[in-house]
Amino acid sequence: MKDLKVIGSEEWCVFEHLGVPAIKARVDSGAKTSSIQATNLKVISKGTQEWVRFEVNPLQENRSIAIQCEARLIDRRMVKSSSGISEERLVVKTPVTVGEDTFDVELTLANRDTMEFRMLLGREALNERFIVNPAVSYAAGDFSNAEIDLKYAPFKKEKTGLKIGLLASNPNLYSNMRIMEAAEARGHEIQFLNVELAYMKLDANSPEIRYRGGTILSDFDAVIPRIKPSVTFYGCALIRQFTNLGAYCQNSAEAITQSRDKLFASQLFSKNDIHIPITGFAKSPMDTKDLIKMVNGAPLIIKLLESTQGKGVVLAETNKAAESVINAFKSVNTNILVQEFIKEANGQDIRCFVVNGKVVASMQRQAQKGEFRANIHQGGRASIIKITAEEKKLAVKAAKILNLAVAGVDIIRSNKGPLLLEVNSSPGLEGIENATGKDIANEMIVAIEKKLKFSI
Repeated sequence: MKDLKVIGSEEWCVFEHLGVPAIKARVDSGAKTSSIQATNLKVISKGTQEWVRFEVNPLQENRSIAIQCEARLIDRRMVKSSSGISEERLVVKTPVTVGEDTFDVELTLANRDTMEFRMLLGREALNERFIVNPAVSYAAGDFSNAEIDLKYAPFKKEKTGLKIGLLASNPNLYSNMRIMEAAEARGHEIQFLNVELAYMKLDANSPEIRYRGGTILSDFDAVIPRIKPSVTFYGCALIRQFTNLGAYCQNSAEAITQSRDKLFASQLFSKNDIHIPITGFAKSPMDTKDLIKMVNGAPLIIKLLESTQGKGVVLAETNKAAESVINAFKSVNTNILVQEFIKEANGQDIRCFVVNGKVVASMQRQAQKGEFRANIHQGGRASIIKITAEEKKLAVKAAKILNLAVAGVDIIRSNKGPLLLEVNSSPGLEGIENATGKDIANEMIVAIEKKLKFSI
């Protein structure tokens, strides 16, 4: 015991053989095996051995630096994540340096984007080497910010790419941060633009968009709109202005407006032979009883036309309850849709993420116990799923009808086949990236490059 060195609850690790100059690790004696953040995994052969080629983003909240690594594959193991989900992980073995000590360590390759640290140092690496003092950090040696910047300077790409604007409201949202990271990782200059801090000059000779303080926003090659529902009208006006100034907007103002109008969108889907749950709409309370009957009676769904992320959606379990809710909404001049309830779905739906006419990822969402609708914003669970060719075709067609280059398409499985629930023009990335391990933000940036015929 006297010969064991003391390390803290967090330590810097160096992987010389992998080419990773420094990565912060959470020291966790409760975990048996160590783990490192890894994406784009590919098993390759070297002679008679299997190796793994993968990418490591060693700095937290910074995907602009990606290091290509290779290591020998020694095992495939079922590992239970912190969320309780078991999955198969590839295991590699490679030397690691902690302070002055270098030794071989087994690492499971995992997507740790949602974790505080990009690496976890488990007890197999600690045994007979270290004692952990959880009250201290970096006892084996610390690096300053300047030292880290110097170590990673060779990996930073020169910005010689496109000039992109991210038009949204909150720069700290996971989706917005990921898009910024993905653009920077591909060498582009990207600027966050708060919808409500931008204003326009409408003039035939010199139209402009200005930002708080008078800065003129000009020379954008592309704009990625992520407009929250409460600012749809103004956000779409800005998108039209950017289009007039020559910028490519990934989703047009017209497409966003159509997707936000659930009644109009439903009419477009019906017109184009896309199957949706039977839906009713009426103005007068005098038609409530027949409206309920038209969608096969209770239980049924009552949905605000402007609802988003599952808010403003109500399940009425009896005809009497449905009448009360519908008439209450109508009494305050609130527009609603009434929709049949698909009981056999069992609180599950499918989110397909469509980019430029292709489903790049899909996940299944399961409602939490006691809820009728799957919603990861309200405690629902997400998991990866393989969708059918029919479901893929439905998702692509729905996005195309609304003319959305980027869309989150929600589908429900019924006894009649897949039904379209709705299409989101600003779909979130967090749930689907974590469930599938796919870099969807990168897909969005690559789609812009293809549209503008830009090559790195």
